[in-house]
Amino acid sequence: MTDKSLHTDVLILGGGVIGLSIARELHKSGVKDITVVERGTCGREATWAAAGMLSPQAETDEVGPFFDLCSRSRDMYPEFAAALLEETGVDVELDRTGTLYLSLTEDDAEELLRRYEWQRNAGFAVKRLDKESLRELEPNITDAVEFGLYFPNDWQVENRKLAAALRAYASLNGLNILENTTADSLLLENAKVVGAATSAGTIHAGTTVVATGSWTSFIKVGDDPIALEVEPVRGQMVCLAADDRPLRHVVYTHQGYLVPRQDGRILAGATSERVGFDRSTEEATIARFAAFASGILPNAALRVTDSWAGLRPFAPDGMPVIGRLGGVDGLSIATGHYRNGILLAPLTARVIAENIVNGRDNDVFSTFGPQRFSKAAGGF
Repeated sequence: MTDKSLHTDVLILGGGVIGLSIARELHKSGVKDITVVERGTCGREATWAAAGMLSPQAETDEVGPFFDLCSRSRDMYPEFAAALLEETGVDVELDRTGTLYLSLTEDDAEELLRRYEWQRNAGFAVKRLDKESLRELEPNITDAVEFGLYFPNDWQVENRKLAAALRAYASLNGLNILENTTADSLLLENAKVVGAATSAGTIHAGTTVVATGSWTSFIKVGDDPIALEVEPVRGQMVCLAADDRPLRHVVYTHQGYLVPRQDGRILAGATSERVGFDRSTEEATIARFAAFASGILPNAALRVTDSWAGLRPFAPDGMPVIGRLGGVDGLSIATGHYRNGILLAPLTARVIAENIVNGRDNDVFSTFGPQRFSKAAGGF
């Protein structure tokens, strides 16, 4: 590390999609001296393992602050993707074909009808499709489907190319990236965070951002553990291939989801398992998802080509933690995004950067900040 890298305007701990998106947004807002510390390789943790779905309507059960947060961030993606392509030459493959949610059982039908009614009454874009209409969109899906919902505004992005684009932006614009570097504790002076002690040495900073995902609870503030509980939740995924492209839309069912990629791959997933930091995959789970995919696409002759597991950061209420710790200056928090890190990256980056650069508070901080857990989470 050079002498200059020992001092930085903004220090970001965590080089996943959240940390890198914040770094880019800060740079575009005029902050030039930015350092990102990543415990491994940037974008190779939860970001790498994700499926890249941008699907608040298919995944969220009711209108409320979380649904609004996810929808606002999804709506930023066309501009976000286009800007990254112009800035880096990397196409993140934003696919706006839409998402299908299939009814395969009576329980499915009840849930889908409930979702259809509240979203239609709220004025959201959703269509109810009978079997014939579904087969027109996806000729290869199973005959067992009774009906489905079509969400034209629920999209997907190639998350690994998104990580590559954000990493390229950092390199092209001279942001300081320290990979294979752990951050053990935040430096606290007079109730202000002034940097962090890392395995590469002490880094002093005007502002520090904690975007460390599943590893957030290991961070100390001074001599005390950070007052945030974030645990890893493992998600196992399967990658399948076929001789042609048997699927065009993201498909949801009660059993799981299928995500078709432009290169012909189909991702199937995913589990939600509290097994600590175990990122192994299990043969039985891989076989189950392969069978699920074949059940949805019975004539596609799918074959498993890869499998993996990622660790999603889960806060106590399952919602992201975006804001500031009360009683501590110089520190911003962006963690706990669970299954929505890819989806929420643009909006998280925007509100964190605006607060750092302009001191602007926002509705996201007031609703999703760490103060919601307890008074103890608001200060030290």
